[in-house]
Amino acid sequence: DNMSDLIHSNGVLVIHHLQKNYRDYLDFLNFMSSVGDPRNILSVYFPLWFQLSQIVGTKMIWVAVIGDWFNLIFKWILFGHRPYWWVQEALLHQNNSLPQLEQFPITCETGPGSPSGHAMGSSCVWYVMVTSALSFTRAHRDNSQNKLHRLTWSILWMAFWVIQVSVCISRVFIATHFPHQVVLGVFAGMLVAEAFEHIPAIQTASLKVYITTNLFLFFFALGFYLILKMIDIDLLWSVPKAKKWCANPEWIHFDTTPFAGLVRNLGALFGLGLAINSQMFLQSCRGKNGYKTSFKLMCIATTLTTLQFYDFIKIPTHTELLFYVLSFVKSAVVPLTVVALIPYCIHLLMGCSDKKLD
Repeated sequence: DNMSDLIHSNGVLVIHHLQKNYRDYLDFLNFMSSVGDPRNILSVYFPLWFQLSQIVGTKMIWVAVIGDWFNLIFKWILFGHRPYWWVQEALLHQNNSLPQLEQFPITCETGPGSPSGHAMGSSCVWYVMVTSALSFTRAHRDNSQNKLHRLTWSILWMAFWVIQVSVCISRVFIATHFPHQVVLGVFAGMLVAEAFEHIPAIQTASLKVYITTNLFLFFFALGFYLILKMIDIDLLWSVPKAKKWCANPEWIHFDTTPFAGLVRNLGALFGLGLAINSQMFLQSCRGKNGYKTSFKLMCIATTLTTLQFYDFIKIPTHTELLFYVLSFVKSAVVPLTVVALIPYCIHLLMGCSDKKLD
């Protein structure tokens, strides 16, 4: 229809303008795209925050997982095109004067484009970080610190918007998203994060709650997919478009498909549930060592280092089912490592060194 064509063709003009005039900022924009990548939540933000505050770390995983799940459902409902293929098809159908868009190694995402998962993931996690930092300063202030609190408030929210705008511009610049898709993503992410400010029950959730939530999210998404498939709506319609219009076949990554993200998230949530309800976690993080700064710093340093190596584990993509199972396991191992395994090992080491001193 004309309205959506107008929105899309204006979006293409914006992308072309960015690509033509801001080419020098390519490295910065690529970096901002990785700052917004939902996969970095697990390997960078979560290990840092979990040791600083278990409440914030736990909330972060819940918000990221539920946010990404909503993102998937919205993508399936909204059928959003991505600029790098839409512009090619528009150029085929009508001899209009739309510009050619350039593609980059991270352009060829295979899922539908609306709302942007990067924008949504980035805004929901940074929203959690900013509101948590502010509630922390709010809890420790008296009247003389009101000014300081207001200043902190302004600085943190300004930083929040600078990061969101940069992530959005980077996603638009590489022709992965139209401008309206990233804007939608940012506000949807903030809504999800705000909702979790009012659900304190996640902090005390039992393993049963984690497993039930996992099963619900999985079967709802699967059921939704199958029902639409029965009425002849193929939710994987975007994958052939990506394969057809991507400038370089090597840039198409199997792990950007809708189900890959779902499985990754369910793995992370399951791993967190296992870890938080484990004896290892209770003895280390909840024990007397858990309050020591030295213990926390050692945990942060060790987990961040360990998780860097973890990226070298590549999952074979030749069998779809095997890929999804291993993806689930790989994601579950991250919170287990961060929350239970490494803190427990450090707890044992500190115990040994304490005994030697005695």
